[in-house]
Amino acid sequence: MATKLIIKKSPKAINRHQRNYLRRHRKSHTGCTPSPAATTVIASINKSIYRCHRSILCLFSRIDGRHGTKGFRILKTRHDSESAIFQNPHSLIHDRSGKFDETKKTIVLDLDETLVHSSMEKPEVPYDFVVKPRIDGQNLTFFVIKRPGVDEFLKKIGEKYQIVVFTAGLREYASLVLDRLDPERRVISRSYYRDSCSEIDGRLVKDLGSVTRDLRRVVIVDDNPNSYALQPENAFPIKPFHDDLNDTELKKLGEFFDGDCVKSEDMRVALKEFVGRDE
Repeated sequence: MATKLIIKKSPKAINRHQRNYLRRHRKSHTGCTPSPAATTVIASINKSIYRCHRSILCLFSRIDGRHGTKGFRILKTRHDSESAIFQNPHSLIHDRSGKFDETKKTIVLDLDETLVHSSMEKPEVPYDFVVKPRIDGQNLTFFVIKRPGVDEFLKKIGEKYQIVVFTAGLREYASLVLDRLDPERRVISRSYYRDSCSEIDGRLVKDLGSVTRDLRRVVIVDDNPNSYALQPENAFPIKPFHDDLNDTELKKLGEFFDGDCVKSEDMRVALKEFVGRDE
């Protein structure tokens, strides 16, 4: 096979006069100034980019909830498997027992002032246990008093209903309290914490739509009316508990769940009749 031999020729040397010409030519192009019309166009483009940039920053600052705006929050992304189960995209689910059946009637319970009362100061009455969460880099101590009859109440209704705890408390604290109320994780199916609440006009609201799609088969028990503002017909209002060791609210609640509520297909109907008679 023949091989083609290519011989590169050396470029001709550039003499002194050519170098001076190229230097002058390059300098004249580099130092040229744009016309007034071009300057106006460039300034207009830069101004438009600046305004667009500021508009984007303003939009994201509103979403982040700054500048005193209300009703805006950054929604956290959930896994696709969770999104397929629930319609609420920002609900954060924490399984405890590992068993959740949407076809089963569900009782959603608040934690603080409903099942327990917690304080960072040692109470005058006997307390049941202590939890020590680490929040924002600080080790805190909470003295916890259980509402009278809470252990029996959870065990009894757990035989007929699915129990979910939905609290506005921080997970670092509330999860430790739930571990003491349900140490074997057999009674409480799921738990929702503050990051699962919706913020409406500066108030934390618990949307039952993030727990189940069938609102006929769910009741929320809470001492704060703001918590069930989205579904008041599903709410069983309960008196807040602090340190009254003679409190009997859970006993009355147990009677409702053992009686009319079991027989009713729509728990809201039974709830309306029970609360109406009680009033």
